[in-house]
Amino acid sequence: MLPPSCSLRILSSRVPVIVYVAPDGARAGSAGVYISYAANLVGMAPTTNIGSATPVAEGTNGGEAQMSPEMKAKVTNDAVASIRALAEQRGRDPEFAERAVREGANLQASEALKANVANYIAKDLPDLLRQADGASVHVATGDVVLHTADAATRPADMSALESFLLTITNPTIAYILLSMGSLGLLLELYNPGSVFPGVIGGICLLLAFYALGTLPLNFAGVALIAFGILQFGLEPFLTAHGILAAGGATSFAIGSMLLINAPEAPFLQVSLVAIAAVTAVLLGFFLVVVAAVLRSRRRRVVTGREGLLGAPGVVRRDLEPGKTGIVLVQGELWQAVAPDGRLTTGERVVVQGVDGLLLTVRRATDIVPAPPRPASPVVAKSNTARA
Repeated sequence: MLPPSCSLRILSSRVPVIVYVAPDGARAGSAGVYISYAANLVGMAPTTNIGSATPVAEGTNGGEAQMSPEMKAKVTNDAVASIRALAEQRGRDPEFAERAVREGANLQASEALKANVANYIAKDLPDLLRQADGASVHVATGDVVLHTADAATRPADMSALESFLLTITNPTIAYILLSMGSLGLLLELYNPGSVFPGVIGGICLLLAFYALGTLPLNFAGVALIAFGILQFGLEPFLTAHGILAAGGATSFAIGSMLLINAPEAPFLQVSLVAIAAVTAVLLGFFLVVVAAVLRSRRRRVVTGREGLLGAPGVVRRDLEPGKTGIVLVQGELWQAVAPDGRLTTGERVVVQGVDGLLLTVRRATDIVPAPPRPASPVVAKSNTARA
């Protein structure tokens, strides 16, 4: 239902207001009916319609809330009185206005013209301005005659911020932002300290929360999506053999399909193609990350005491028998001892032991390499046979 302040501003305007319902296929429904009835003139494209102004109560999540019969009757009667007053002031059909409110009645453009709901049927804006030329209308300052045949038009486009906010409130875009935000947080969880995925993920999630706050949500769908992301996050850290991953993908996909609660507005649903693509991306990401996690768990430790044993280094200060010197190992300077003799600056060494912050090293050339493994009998036989 149109807020009273909006219709009052149109009625009190000192500038004539013309409503044009366009392009073909468009409709003036709900608040559009009140705006049309408040305007000085109404034009409609040939295949448009007007009607369905029954008042509804908006729920906390953007959907329709239930009203008691008494409250519904009270709101409906108030809406009928308001729109009949507009009809009488602008000389339009009050009977259709009442039916549009009580019964949700609609009229096509040609019917609206015959019923004195619309003033013109125009194929485009220049055609409407040509037809409205010479019309006399009443504004707040009195009667005026329109001269619109050659009037210059200036579109009142949305600002960049308004266009951006309108874009992200598209259900599919909001869903993609939610998915990207979740993916970024999962990346940050799997690789703490990477920062970038966490920052981008946080921004996407905040934008998604803003967009979803303007849409009629099904909280069961939201819960399923959150549960699916939780399962994705736990899988690499628990021995679930892929059960959590499969459950996460299933929960995420079902929650995505239930996310928007607007059965009366199918255009508000999330695209099934987007749901399939996002679920596939999450699964692919999960497989790559889990593979990397498993590889890292099997990799030899390269930090702490275990990471130093066998590491190569270079003498930075001579090592004398019974005295410590300085060696460079893994980009760091360490105190070291050489039990097998004197080592001079520049010689290459290998770490043989670690005692707190003191390393035991040997000259790299003193390390005897392991003998090569003998060829297997099968290989030897094969070589003999070829000889």
